[in-house]
Amino acid sequence: MRRFENKVAVITGAATGIGRAAVARFASEGASVACLDIADDANEMSATAARDLGSDALAIHCDVRSLDDQEQAMATVLSRWGRVDVLVAAAGIFVGGPIADVPLERWSNINAVNLTGVLISNKVVAATMIDQGSGSIINIASMAAKTSWPDSAEYSATKSGVLGITRSVAMELGAHGITANAVCPGNTLTEMVREVAGQVGGRLGMTGDEWLAMRAEDTAMKRLADPSEIAGVIAFLASDDARYLTGQSIEVDGGIVLS
Repeated sequence: MRRFENKVAVITGAATGIGRAAVARFASEGASVACLDIADDANEMSATAARDLGSDALAIHCDVRSLDDQEQAMATVLSRWGRVDVLVAAAGIFVGGPIADVPLERWSNINAVNLTGVLISNKVVAATMIDQGSGSIINIASMAAKTSWPDSAEYSATKSGVLGITRSVAMELGAHGITANAVCPGNTLTEMVREVAGQVGGRLGMTGDEWLAMRAEDTAMKRLADPSEIAGVIAFLASDDARYLTGQSIEVDGGIVLS
């Protein structure tokens, strides 16, 4: 199935994890893909994998905290393809710790990446999508936007903010034929989650693998997600089958919030 022939997808956080899985999914379905990330070598690997799937793909260095970087990346995309049909704002980081020990510098940085970065990404595609009269915006939030645990106030706050941005963008741009939705993944077997497992597990006297196994038991499905499973939902939200679906936050978490 090649639902995205002659479409252009822009994906932030494309070098690893859910972003890389989204690159592969859109490439496999015929899209041209712009891979945006600060990890240049890994980002080029994502673009190369997309080309191997037959996609016209670019790896673009982009720090999502920077309006200049994101505007320059968008200019590169428009120069190459002349349009943007899909934005996947997947760039994000996790930090956490006891609330009494949160450094304000760390708080400022996670906001800059997870929240300001998403706002800028939505901002820089808006005019192009309005001119086209079409477009799909998919912002990657987290189950932490719907529920919270100790030592995660910073992360939960930023991901909750992503839902607020998404709802407002959906209301503002809907009349122009543009949808905006958020995906809220549960624990997914990405590099970031494995790093979190090591850190949080260590504080609990557990190995990273033991912590991941415990988190799997918290889900209704008794397993964690593969990044490709999140990418499948992202692709659905960008497809014609989801044209009347906007302003939603979809939990893709194996039932962990439910349980």
